[in-house]
Parts: sequence; C-alpha cells; structure tokens
Amino acid sequence: MADEDDPREIPWHPRHARRVLGHDQPRERFEAALSSGKPHHAWLLHGPKGIGKATLAYALARRLLAETNPAQTEGWIAARAHPDLFVLQRSFNDAKPKRLRGEISVEDARGLAEFFARTSGSGGWRIAILDAVDDLNSESANAILKLVEEPPNKALIMLVCHVPGKALRTLRSRCLSLALVPLRPDQTLDILRELPLEPKPTQEVLEDAVRLQSGSPGAALDLLGSTGAKAFSAFLQRPRLSDAERLAIANHFSSRQQAYADYVIFHGLLLDWLARQAAQKPGSKAALQLSEIHTRLAAKQRIVEGYNLDRRQAVLDALGHVRDALKAA
Repeated sequence: MADEDDPREIPWHPRHARRVLGHDQPRERFEAALSSGKPHHAWLLHGPKGIGKATLAYALARRLLAETNPAQTEGWIAARAHPDLFVLQRSFNDAKPKRLRGEISVEDARGLAEFFARTSGSGGWRIAILDAVDDLNSESANAILKLVEEPPNKALIMLVCHVPGKALRTLRSRCLSLALVPLRPDQTLDILRELPLEPKPTQEVLEDAVRLQSGSPGAALDLLGSTGAKAFSAFLQRPRLSDAERLAIANHFSSRQQAYADYVIFHGLLLDWLARQAAQKPGSKAALQLSEIHTRLAAKQRIVEGYNLDRRQAVLDALGHVRDALKAA
C-alpha cells in the first residue's frame, strides 16, 4: 500500500521529530551504556501511550546511525529508506480495501530476522525499532524472543511498549528497561504548538486538550476537534447530571454515522475521571462505588464495540450509572 494510504503516515510521525522534550533520565541511561563500549542489545522503552517512546527510539537510532553516515542518515530515516534501520509494526492485510492488521504477524517478525541476517550497509550498527510490543501475538512474540536471546553482532533492538505487564515475561526479562513518564503540561503544550497541524488550532483549543490529557501529546492530539472531547467537557460542566443534562451530553452521539473513535475518546476520558475520583477517596464508600462503576463501564465499552450498539444510548446509560454512584456515595 502506498505511503499516502497509510493512516500512520502523517507529517508529525515520530521519525520526523527534530528534538525530544523530556525523558532526560532514560536518554542519559542509554548514553551511559553506549559510552561503556558494549551497550546491551535490547531495550524496552515503556510508559503510557502517546508520551514519546517512539520519538525517543528514533532519536537514539538516528544518533547511532549518524556515526557512520552523518550526511544522509536524517534524510534516509525520514524517507524510511535507511538500509540499517528496520521498523517492525503492523502490516496491511490482502483484503480490498486493505486494512491494518490487528496484530504483528509472525511473517512480519520473520522479516526482522532477515534484516539482521544481512550485513550492515555502512559497517556500523544495525538497528530495529519494534512499535509496539503490545501488537505482538504469541507466535510473533516468540519469534522476536529468539532474536533477543541470540543477537547478532553490533545489533540493537528498541522495543516500544505501552503496557509492559502484558508483554511476554521472558521477552521483558532479556531487555534493559527504559521507563518513560508522562510529560509536564508545558512540555505537552510546546510539542502540540510545533506540530504542522492544518488548520492551526487556537491556543485555547490546545490548552483544553492538554488539560484533558496532560502528559501525553499523542492522546491530547486525538482530542483536537473530537466530538468525544466536546461531550466530556460538557459532562464536566454539568455535575448534577439531571435527565436533561444527560440527554444533552448523549446527543453528541445521536448520529449512527458518528465516528466510533469519538465514543472511545469520551468513554476513555470518563473512565480516567472515575479512576481519579476514586483515588482521591481511598478506602471510602465513595471510592468503592466509583470503582465498581469503572469496572462496569469498561466492560460495557467492549460490548458496545463488539456489537456496534447505539452509542448515544450507551453514553446515556453510562452517565446514569455515574449519577447513581455519586448519589449513593
């Protein structure tokens, strides 16, 4: 499939980033290992989604590959044409129209083995970025494990991971960990300001997105222009959740053609809000009520997604459960 048909091919793809904001400690740890002369061959970059793990992985790869070819490295990486860099990610299926696979297949993982079987084009490092470990199935994870257990000479694998606890334990144990944490709000805002977004969002819109998803530029970016984010902002302004208020919020999803992504964004923001509210009252009856609703709504989201249920009614029901829990608490 042509690059322009790949939804991941955007002007602000991590490989285009010219600087990395935050994450100083993991970067310094990697540099210290590199200066030792024999850095570990596999690194697990883990932390919440959208905080810059892939951006850091590309920056570290660019720094190493530039040692042997400084003039062309940046351009080659931007064009996805560097002979010594392999990016393993979900591929497209053979259906028409083509769609991204839900997982990284074992065939894709074998492509990584073929890459490392070749000699370096410049005589330096061969680097692979796996984006992301969370997309591996059991077969592809075991194929990657074999490479990590028996790495070729002067090879380095950077594994991006959103939820390390779900990754294959033996794979995690063979990697050195680089833990990345959410960014500061000002750093998140700076990143969003620098993105080549068209049309350019206003300062107020950017600040609202950062407020709702502070620490994750990727998550904040998803909120720009999102009906789901608008619906959640309306929820925050209607704390009583009367029947009329619930209906006004749910009406954001009145069209069956409304993008499912908007429902997912609203539901994710609502679940995060419930978790924060419960955490503020540890051990209380209110925390228990909110935790139970959180579990119930998380399960309901999977049902709505699986059966393509009416999203307006799902939001209306969710807000009713939240109102009842708040009253009971």
